[in-house]
Amino acid sequence: MNLEIERKFLVRNDGWRIRAIGREQLRQGYLANTTACSIRVRTAPGRGWVSIKGMQPGRARPEFEYAIPESDATEMLSTFVDGSFIDKIRYRVPFGRHQFEVDEFQGSNAGLVLAEIELASVDEEFQRPDWLGDEVTDDTRFYNFRLASEPFNAWTEPRRRAARMGRCSAEEAG
Repeated sequence: MNLEIERKFLVRNDGWRIRAIGREQLRQGYLANTTACSIRVRTAPGRGWVSIKGMQPGRARPEFEYAIPESDATEMLSTFVDGSFIDKIRYRVPFGRHQFEVDEFQGSNAGLVLAEIELASVDEEFQRPDWLGDEVTDDTRFYNFRLASEPFNAWTEPRRRAARMGRCSAEEAG
């Protein structure tokens, strides 16, 4: 088991793009979501894996992750996923001593861009780039399992506009 310590943010502009050092196309789907955990299958070119994540709120959650053959992951996605897939391009973006993962969503979540940073402890400090928007670590609307069932493009226009501006709520975005 690994304890994943992660913070998630909306992205307010494209300033991160000039720092991006890599990109990877990801597809994922959820086999189960309960109040205890979510079970996800993910593929990337040449790779596949299964992840089981605890559903506890907050910055730290238990996570089990196992590599599986890409063909098995693809078969699981096509056979067992009930609902939408999450398709996104993940960019690695170094900043200060850390690296952000910036996810540019596609398909039914196109237009949404989120940044995540993994930390060594829940109170670890990090440099915050000016392209980061509001923190959404505890906002379940921005969890991938939720985006699979309630995609970004089904949200109201004011909520989508606010998120594209890096704001959690339409009222804050004006």
